[in-house]
Amino acid sequence: MEYGFVVIWLALYLLLTYVGATIASALFPRFAERGVAFGLPVALGILWLFTYFVGRVSITAGIWLGMVALVGAALAVAYRRGPVDRRSFGEVAAVFAVAFLFLVWVRALDPSISPLAGEKFLDFGLVQSLLRADSLPPEDMWFAGEPVAYYYGGHLLTAILTRLSGTAGPYAYNLALAGFYATLVTGVYGLAGAVAAARDVPRRLAAGLSAFFVGVASNLTTPARALFWILPDGLDRSLAGAFGYELKGLANGPGEFYFWDASRVITDDPNDFATYTPARGYSVNEFPLFAWLNGDLHAHMMSTGFLVLAAALCFSYYQTPAEERRRRLALLFGALPAVAGLMAVTNTWSFPSIAGLAMVTVAMAPASPRSLVPASLRDPIPREGAAGEGSRIGLAVGVAVGVVGLGLLWSLPFWFGVGSGREVTYLPDRSSIAELVGIHGLFLIPFALYLYAQVGRVLERRQTRLVGLGFLGTVAVGAVIDLAAVGLVLPLLLGAWLFARSPTGRQTSGPLPALADGGERSVGFETVLLVAGAGLVILVEFVFIKENVGRMNTVFKTYMQVWVLWAAAVGPILAWLLTRWRPDGETSRTLVRNGTTVFVVLLVCSTSVYAAVALPNHVGRAGEPTLDGTAYLNDSHPEEAEAIRWLDREIDGQPNIVTAAPAGYYWVPDEGKGASAPSSLTGIPTVAGWYHEAQYRNNSVYYGRVNDVNAIYRGDPAQQRELLQKYDVRYIYNGPAERVRHGPITVNRLDGVTEVHRSGEVIVYRVNQSALGES
Repeated sequence: MEYGFVVIWLALYLLLTYVGATIASALFPRFAERGVAFGLPVALGILWLFTYFVGRVSITAGIWLGMVALVGAALAVAYRRGPVDRRSFGEVAAVFAVAFLFLVWVRALDPSISPLAGEKFLDFGLVQSLLRADSLPPEDMWFAGEPVAYYYGGHLLTAILTRLSGTAGPYAYNLALAGFYATLVTGVYGLAGAVAAARDVPRRLAAGLSAFFVGVASNLTTPARALFWILPDGLDRSLAGAFGYELKGLANGPGEFYFWDASRVITDDPNDFATYTPARGYSVNEFPLFAWLNGDLHAHMMSTGFLVLAAALCFSYYQTPAEERRRRLALLFGALPAVAGLMAVTNTWSFPSIAGLAMVTVAMAPASPRSLVPASLRDPIPREGAAGEGSRIGLAVGVAVGVVGLGLLWSLPFWFGVGSGREVTYLPDRSSIAELVGIHGLFLIPFALYLYAQVGRVLERRQTRLVGLGFLGTVAVGAVIDLAAVGLVLPLLLGAWLFARSPTGRQTSGPLPALADGGERSVGFETVLLVAGAGLVILVEFVFIKENVGRMNTVFKTYMQVWVLWAAAVGPILAWLLTRWRPDGETSRTLVRNGTTVFVVLLVCSTSVYAAVALPNHVGRAGEPTLDGTAYLNDSHPEEAEAIRWLDREIDGQPNIVTAAPAGYYWVPDEGKGASAPSSLTGIPTVAGWYHEAQYRNNSVYYGRVNDVNAIYRGDPAQQRELLQKYDVRYIYNGPAERVRHGPITVNRLDGVTEVHRSGEVIVYRVNQSALGES
């Protein structure tokens, strides 16, 4: 175990957290603990932005200019506002360290960067490419000579941290994973605590619950399977048959548990190509613990900390009084678009969500959107009634458009380099009520209970019960007419909107008092997070991006955002239910207090089942702990391991190489399935790599290169010389996959092609371009 690397990375993260926290105090002046929890994403964001733009000339210069700017900004803010509060920093540092070390332990037991069960070759190849590159954009390691046609912002951030720490890529991969996880947990801890503190709800209780639900909890499918397992034989099958449920995995006992099952809940129709996915007929519904156990360094994971930062900036806007117009404009059109620009390059799927979050925040904030408009232009804008509601929503939409436009400017170079577009498609095969409750139930049940409690505070008991029955009736109708998401989520969205809305921005009276202040305040920013997540859940039931995997990516990338937003909301909600829900009558108060406590305990315990089973299984199959993601090569591919390490060690920069193509998902060399291992594990670009490139560019372009690769290995000499020169090939790799695909190669007979490395039957040839024309 490489403890020295762990210490270096943890120290680097905490140093950046402290410096960034100084700047964060200016962005979050009204937060409990002054926004210290967001110090790391603030610091990383500044470093990233400088590297991204200056990196067009020099990545190294961009990193160091970013460090100068970061330290300079921190000193300037500290001069005006004072240093970071030590107690606050200590609390945040402790939360981060616990989360970081937990994930380091998890990764050390299974650190492999393999192409199985994910896209680790893609992720590591992007990091390695960026570590080799002098400037941006990086060259595509699977499509030599062309820039990457993929969102690489998170991988750039990993490369920045790797360069700053002086760590080799195979170790940095797992340490960066741990850092992104800890950033997410710490950010949610800070946001939930700030939301709770603003409502006089116990801060640490709310923060701790939210941190648990984002970092440890699973969806409800695993506890449901555990329940089937403990039921008597016969009863379990009867119940499963009644609900159309397949008894598999943990339902048949702990020995049958498979950690993958909880992430494959939504079934797609195999007869409908528009919605079917090849992943065993299931869509993808990951949650954080599954994602980090699986261990991809993927965009939907690396972006989560910045999504929380965007939500925190929205909460800072939400807390800012109408009188502070400049501050609110600076948050909306200064800080938030910069985060949106970073998000566009890190995880493009989350880019529009930031604008949507801004829109919901502006529409639901206590300060009317009218106050954003110059005073001289406000009079024509309606204040109240239907027209007032329309103007509020219209102005909120305008803000969202502005955030998108400025975010596009912040990420403009990325859009010029995107090599493919996607078609927006409508009306996929929708999710069932059981699937939605299984995935989102741990949030939807507390949210429904919370809104029911709020209704009970302003309506009579009989009316409150009618509201509850109406909600259940809506859920049932939605399930029957194949609009389960609408029936389940829309009432919660509308309820949160009604409780949090005040057209004039003032406290109102009446049946639904909105934004009440003081000890009796109604709801707060947690409802903004609730509405934002609910909107995303409903959206993917009707709209998706058409790809050759149906709506898998749309659900996959969107549901992770929903989980993060709702995890930040559920802690304050549960803390309020535990400490503030006090209906009239001593008996009712006692029942509610005890019942709520039991409910929260059951929720925590049931959603812990996945971790309780998955982590011991993870430990049980582990070997010697290490953070070296390529250590497994010594046992599984020893000859290629030596050749690949020679390439990585001896070759500088990004000279082009040729490997077997087309390269598929798996690395099974003896079957000719190469998975572009030499390029993926070194960042040295190959002429044609993994067939993902057909999706990024198009089939004809990709398979045109595949044909050229075949000709390089086995074509006639004149054609070989022409293609080697066309693609400026400097090295030719001939390993097991190449031998299966091409048999005895002929390119090694050309003048200018000489053997430079041999490990067993794996041979690497160097190509002398100047000597090719002499043959």
